Amino acid sequence: MSNKTPVTAKRRLDYQPPAYQIHDIELSFNLDDEVTKVKSLLHVFKQGDHDQPLKLDGENLTLIEVKLNGKSLQQYELTDEALTLSNLPDECFIEIYTEIDPASNKTLEGLYKASGSYCTQCEAEGFRKITYFLDRPDVLSKYTVTIYADKKRYPYLLSNGNKIDSGDLEDGKHWVKWQDPFFKPCYLFALVAGDFDKLTQSFTTSSGRKVALELYVDKGMAHRGEHALASLKKAMKWDEVVFDLEYDLDIYMVVAVDFFNMGAMENKGLNVFNSKYVLADSQTATDEDYFNIESVIAHEYFHNWTGNRVTCRDWFQLSLKEGLTVFRDQQFSADMGSPVVNRIKNVKVIREHQFAEDASAMAHPIRPDEVIEMNNFYTVTVYDKGAEVIRMLHTLLTPAGFKRGIDLYFKRHDGQAVTCDDFVNAMQDANSINLDQFKVWYEQSGTPELTVEQDFAADTGTLTLTIQQHTPVTLDQSQKKPLYIPVRVEYLANDGSSTTDIIHLTQSQQKLVRDGFDVEPTVALLGDFSAPVKVIRTLSAESLLTIALHSNDGFSRWDAAQTIYSQFIHSLTPNGSTLAITQETITALLDGLLESAMEDQALLAEMITLPSVETLVQQVPKYYVESLHSAREKLERIIISHAQPMFEKQYHGLAFTNYDYTPSQTATRKLRNQLLMYIASTEQGEELVTQQFMQSDNMTDTLGALKAAQHAKCKCFDKLMSQFEETWRADPIVLDKWFALHASRQSEDILSRLDLLMGHQQFNHENPNRVRSVIGSFAFFNSTGFHAKDGSGYRYIGQYLQKLDKINPQVASRIVTPLTQWQKLDEERIVKMKAELVRLLDNKDLSNDVYEKVSKSLGYQ
Repeated sequence: MSNKTPVTAKRRLDYQPPAYQIHDIELSFNLDDEVTKVKSLLHVFKQGDHDQPLKLDGENLTLIEVKLNGKSLQQYELTDEALTLSNLPDECFIEIYTEIDPASNKTLEGLYKASGSYCTQCEAEGFRKITYFLDRPDVLSKYTVTIYADKKRYPYLLSNGNKIDSGDLEDGKHWVKWQDPFFKPCYLFALVAGDFDKLTQSFTTSSGRKVALELYVDKGMAHRGEHALASLKKAMKWDEVVFDLEYDLDIYMVVAVDFFNMGAMENKGLNVFNSKYVLADSQTATDEDYFNIESVIAHEYFHNWTGNRVTCRDWFQLSLKEGLTVFRDQQFSADMGSPVVNRIKNVKVIREHQFAEDASAMAHPIRPDEVIEMNNFYTVTVYDKGAEVIRMLHTLLTPAGFKRGIDLYFKRHDGQAVTCDDFVNAMQDANSINLDQFKVWYEQSGTPELTVEQDFAADTGTLTLTIQQHTPVTLDQSQKKPLYIPVRVEYLANDGSSTTDIIHLTQSQQKLVRDGFDVEPTVALLGDFSAPVKVIRTLSAESLLTIALHSNDGFSRWDAAQTIYSQFIHSLTPNGSTLAITQETITALLDGLLESAMEDQALLAEMITLPSVETLVQQVPKYYVESLHSAREKLERIIISHAQPMFEKQYHGLAFTNYDYTPSQTATRKLRNQLLMYIASTEQGEELVTQQFMQSDNMTDTLGALKAAQHAKCKCFDKLMSQFEETWRADPIVLDKWFALHASRQSEDILSRLDLLMGHQQFNHENPNRVRSVIGSFAFFNSTGFHAKDGSGYRYIGQYLQKLDKINPQVASRIVTPLTQWQKLDEERIVKMKAELVRLLDNKDLSNDVYEKVSKSLGYQ
């Protein structure tokens, strides 16, 4: 039994508009190492005729004084969570003087100081740690901010909007005043103060306005910011071309900081980024890092319209901005590189992580109904499944129809805080289509399953597909409704030709009848992953091979290859398999792929990569840890035994060239490093791995060699890792790769290794990146170590989380996730995992963040 007092959940249906609005806020900050003084001046208006008090949110604040219309106010109610003022006039000015201690704020929410700089993170409810305010997204205000600080130590004082004034003071301090002309919620407020290297460029908008672009990075890192700035300019241009959306301020600033809970934050005009999503050069960043920087830079920029200009009415509507913006950054990334490989990347996130969330106690719709801690809303369901729902609208309405809907959405709601229904209604009204059933995607949790039967009448050439949709019961919902699901279908003929359809699935069962076939076609379903669903059907090995080798849809080809691998692996476990794929099927697939001279090297790399353990687990009712890993390793040995000569020939045929981040070079490196993953297990492997590591001129090939050595358990692994650490020990962002490789290594002494890693001079328990690279890598990606049969992996994570929760509840809440996903394990492991959850819950000081996940998991049946 938990010692923690039960926490009341917040519910979407309890939403009430604010009783007051704050049209303007003037903030001043006197930044000081001992005590930071904050003054806020609020211009408050009563909403309607009422006599309700004004309850301002506040946490960890020292209240000094409150004034009403310039006069000191003595009558108020103060608690640990709020400042309440009663008997206010219809319009008034409220001044609030508070003191805070940013240096001791280790949660990295609100205003905090780390690595010598001041920084803010206010989403979702961090602004209440800065000053008393209506900390909710539907209170939109115009901000004027003045910052005072020591000029030598903090030469850059930044906030939202445009800089309107500045000056020096006699005591060595200086001040800067910023004004944001746009109404915004307080979660978009930002302040940064520090000493940085600054990169400056400009962008000329389609209407001819010149926008200053400024990037602030740690001293000595300026050369590693060029890619981020180039990515920003690409994103700004793309948004103008594709959506006619132009940037609206005179300046756009990005600041990179190493201590940050999230990837980045879209604060209006002043984006704050985790350094790992800004800093890159060929020596320190992989192709994946380059891709992620380009994607995240674009994502935060796109929020300027989808999130800032139009924001959420309440946090239950989070997917309104995040799902939509993830879809937009995915479209951008597809246009910048390989559309099919980008799509595969998106689908892996859904299948490995979102499907797992749907199958756990934390299952929830993309617009949740209730929550204890708002920070727990930031999930793969809200973000990535939310993006898939937007993508389905894009498919159903066509790109032109989707653009009409976006245009109407901004015309109606610019400058407002709105709901997911408002977005869908704009899409509906702009295209004269009824989307009432489609809205069920926003309210229903779980992963839909499509059961497909195929019948062919040879005498008439008629093909009939019967599709049933079913969404399994989830903890939060026992009743499920039929969804509106677009299913992309491809019919492959024997001569290699194909035709496509989109089935608009709206009923529990539907039939699709198509005539005119001379012989029964091979049918590929869910092309381009047209909906976030699971497809249950029986396809012959011959049909799967036909799709994998001949489909015109790159995703379908990859998916068919993955199905072949998956079914073979599952056939060797107690789960069995609906179709026993033979070893001959595997070799036929490899021969077809490697001998076809595929032009898309990146797609070939994906097609010869085995499904991850995380994906495999979501395909079966039970996760038999030892047998699944053994079966996957057996398939790997079969592949290497058959294809080694072809792998080596391909590897040596891929030229090493001077590094450039281009689609063609990225694809070559991707294929080469996947080939090396296989070759590393052969007699020549040790030599090739070492050779690539020693001769590499870029981090992609360096890390590719290390990953291959780790996976193949090469003798050279420890030696190469020591060289890597010696080279990069002063660069913590690069060293995170070293931490993660060690933490995900399969070894019997992995827990002792984790202890050694956390004793490294660069490891810091207060830095989310360091914690994620070690503890997160172990919990999420070292499945044999985490799921050790004696429960030691669970105990290790549980004990560490008790300490981490006291430092940073947000990070602890994310890392606890693997401990809550016990549902598919064997009974012995379930007992051990639940025991750790009980230990966590039996902690009266447990944060709401962790309490919510743990208590829900233990309540799951």
